[in-house]
Amino acid sequence: MNIYQPKNFKIIKIIDETPNIKTFVLKPLNGDKFTFQTGQFIELTVYGVGEAPFTPSSSPYHTETIDVTIMRVGRMTEVLHSMKKGDVVGIRGPYGKGYPVDSFVGKQVLIIGGGVGLAPLRSLLLTLIERISEFKKIILCYGARTPQDIVYKYLFPEWSKIKGIEILRSVDKCQPGEWDETVGVVTCLLDKIDIDVKDTVAVVCGPPIMMKFTTLKLIDKKFKPEQIYLSMERNMSCGLGKCGHCQIGSYFICKDGPVFTWEQLKDIPEPFE
Repeated sequence: MNIYQPKNFKIIKIIDETPNIKTFVLKPLNGDKFTFQTGQFIELTVYGVGEAPFTPSSSPYHTETIDVTIMRVGRMTEVLHSMKKGDVVGIRGPYGKGYPVDSFVGKQVLIIGGGVGLAPLRSLLLTLIERISEFKKIILCYGARTPQDIVYKYLFPEWSKIKGIEILRSVDKCQPGEWDETVGVVTCLLDKIDIDVKDTVAVVCGPPIMMKFTTLKLIDKKFKPEQIYLSMERNMSCGLGKCGHCQIGSYFICKDGPVFTWEQLKDIPEPFE
C-alpha cells in the first residue's frame, strides 16, 4: 500500500462559519467508516493543487462522515473554498497523537480556544459530551477577533444547555451594541472562572501568540506544566516524520504530537515561533 496515496471523500455539505472559514462535511467514497482519535490530524488533498494538514472538528464517535473546519489563507485553501457539494477531495491519515481523554476522567477540563483553533477543540468537546458524566466540569473559554469571526455560532446555544458545561466568550473588539459578552483577549476570561487548579487540566488551541500568552497566564495561575495540553499544528508536511519540516527540539509534531504538554515543550527555545 502506498502510504502517500489519499483516499477519496465526497463533499456532502458546506457550512459558512465566517467570511473566511468554512466547515466541510466529507464522506468516504468507498463506503468505509473513518475513525480517528480526537486531536489527531489528517492530510487533505485538493487534487491538482496540493495538500495540507487539518484536525477534524467532528466527534470521533460519528464515523460515517468527518467534519473539517478550514480558514482561507493560501492557494490550496482558496481553491478548497471555491469547491461545491459533490466535489471530491483526498484524505490521508489520521496521524499523530490526540488528547489523552482517559487521563482527564474525574477532573475538571478547561478548554481555551482562539479563532479557528476552536475546530480541533470542538472535536474534543464533543468527545467529552459523549462521556460527560465522567468529568467533574467542562469549562469552555473562547475568544475571537470580532463577533463576526466566531465559529460555530449556531452550536453555542445547544452546548450551553448541557448540564456540566460552562461557556465564556470574548471578542477583541466590537461595535457599540453588537456584543453583550466580554470584550478583550481570551486570557481575560481566565480571571472569571472558578476552578480548583489542582484538579483541572487545561487544553489550549489557537494562533501561536494566543497559545503563548495563554500558557503564561495558566502558569501564573499555578497550573503545573504537565496539566497544560497544547495543539502544536505547524509546518507539518508529510505527516509521517519523513520530511523533518515540523521538528521542534527533539520532537516531530506529526509523530510525537500534535498534542503536547507544556512539560514536554517548556525547555525548547521559542516553541511557539
